[in-house]
Amino acid sequence: MKLAMIGLGRMGGNMVKRLMQADHQVVAYDVAAAPGEALATEFDAVSTASSLEDVVAQLPRPRVLWVMVPHEYVDASIDNLLNAGLEAGDLIIDGGNSNYKEGQRRGKALAEKGILFADCGTSGGVWGLKNGYSLMIGGEKEAIDLIAPALTTLASNDGKGWGHMGPVGAGHFVKMVHNGLEYGMMQAFAEGFELMKAKNEFDLDMHQISRVWQHGSVVSSWLLDLTGDALEQDGDLSSLSDWMDDSGEGRWTATEAIDLGIPTPVMTLALQMRFRSRQKDAFAGKIVNAQRAGFGGHIIKPAEKK
Repeated sequence: MKLAMIGLGRMGGNMVKRLMQADHQVVAYDVAAAPGEALATEFDAVSTASSLEDVVAQLPRPRVLWVMVPHEYVDASIDNLLNAGLEAGDLIIDGGNSNYKEGQRRGKALAEKGILFADCGTSGGVWGLKNGYSLMIGGEKEAIDLIAPALTTLASNDGKGWGHMGPVGAGHFVKMVHNGLEYGMMQAFAEGFELMKAKNEFDLDMHQISRVWQHGSVVSSWLLDLTGDALEQDGDLSSLSDWMDDSGEGRWTATEAIDLGIPTPVMTLALQMRFRSRQKDAFAGKIVNAQRAGFGGHIIKPAEKK
């Protein structure tokens, strides 16, 4: 099939490459010309566009346009595409990490213009080019049917790694929960390895443990693979800081759990631990230590002099 990819960063660019491997045709566009030019040089079936008007002009109807930009730029991208000449029956897919409620709003607004919309949660990161992606898509059946050939190519496990989650919004809702789970799993591994490293009398080899657990253990996983790879390169991870960022989806998951009254203590605490990592000298810790010293006479380590 022929479609457009709007946004050619690490994810969008690699998705174009994977589509090329299955002989799809892609009109590639990015606000910077260089990524599209590089793809066009590498693949004959990639054509670049100098503007969104050019993108629209190069696509057959009904046009299929995959928007792969940060969530804060999705609305502007959609508005610009509408101004570039999209028509009723065309399809826009938001494949970034948008809030599902924003997807519902966008889908409703576009439906009033007769334009189809789908929201696709995309997992796989930089490994997706080689291994394929896990794709969670929401939208009407008419929209899913239009993009299905590309989804099958992009998905992992010979096309099995994608599914139609439900109406518009369902794709990004499932991806939001996916990321909440990811937070919890990563935090559990982090705490386990820190506990083992603290057991000085055993002088445990963290890299060895990560590799042993990958064979027959119930905690074997891709995350453990990545942990082992990092420990192999740097056993103490001395080159890394302990400052943990969050993409926003962990926050959305916690908020949704509160709204629905569903207990999600593991995912929510994992998010809170990311906030904790950003505090060099946490005042909350000082409060706890002041209380411990007051009621129990505990010896408290003094603050380091600056």
